Amino acid sequence: MRIGELAAAVGVTTRAVRHYHHLGLLPEPERRANGYREYALRHAVVLARIRRLTELGLGLAEVRDVLADDAGKDLVEVLTELDEDLARQEEALRERRARLRTLLDAEGGVPAEGPVSPELAALFVGSAQLSDSPMAAKDREVFAFLETAVPAGDRERLVSSVGEVLGSPEAVARAGEAYALLDALVDAGPDDPRVAGAARALAGCVPPGLLPQAGEFDRDDGFLRAFFDDLAPAQAEAVRRALTILVEERR
Repeated sequence: MRIGELAAAVGVTTRAVRHYHHLGLLPEPERRANGYREYALRHAVVLARIRRLTELGLGLAEVRDVLADDAGKDLVEVLTELDEDLARQEEALRERRARLRTLLDAEGGVPAEGPVSPELAALFVGSAQLSDSPMAAKDREVFAFLETAVPAGDRERLVSSVGEVLGSPEAVARAGEAYALLDALVDAGPDDPRVAGAARALAGCVPPGLLPQAGEFDRDDGFLRAFFDDLAPAQAEAVRRALTILVEERR
C-alpha cells in the first residue's frame, strides 16, 4: 500500500501518518526501488490501534507507552487512569453546569458585570436602584474584578463585606447618598469644597473587611493607580481622603 491508501483504509490523514512516523509511533516501512514507501498489513494494524487509542482520549505519549514493547504501563493501567481522569472531568463539568444554571435562573438574570458568583449577583440585583449612578457602576465592576482576583479562600469574606455595603435597604440608601456626592464631582477639581463631604460619606459605607489587612495603603500599588486614573480628579481625591480616614480609624 502507498501512504494515501493506508491513510484511507484506516480513516486518518496522510499528515497524521507522517506525524506518527516522526514521533516513532508507527514504524517506517521499507522503500521500493522507486523510492516510494510500501506499507504492509502490520502498518495498517498498528495505525488502526493508534486511532482507537487516541479516540479513547489517550495522549500520544500514553499511546507510545501502550505500543512500546518495554512499556512501563500496560494497556489496562493506562485505560484505568484515563477512566479516572474522565470521571474527574465529568464531575467538574457537572459543577460548572450547576453554576451556570444558577446564574441563568437567578432573579434579575446575569448582571452586566457578570458572570459573578450567585451571591454577588444577588447583591447587585438587590441594589438595582443604584444602577443610574456611574460611580456605583464602577464599584460593581471593581467588586466583580476583586472576586476574580482574590485567593479562593478570601472570596467568601469579600462577598460578605460587599453585603455590608449593599445587603440591606439601609446600607443601599447610605451607599446611594455617597455615590450621589461622588457623581456630582465628575466635573470638579480636587480642591472643590464638596470633596470632604463625599469622602466622609464614602468612608461611612466601607466595612473593615474591604480594607487591606495591614491597615495601610500602598500609594504606588498598580491597581490603585489604575483605579484613580479612571476617576475624575475630584472623585479620586475624595476616594483618597476616604481611605485616609479609614486608615486613621483603624489605628
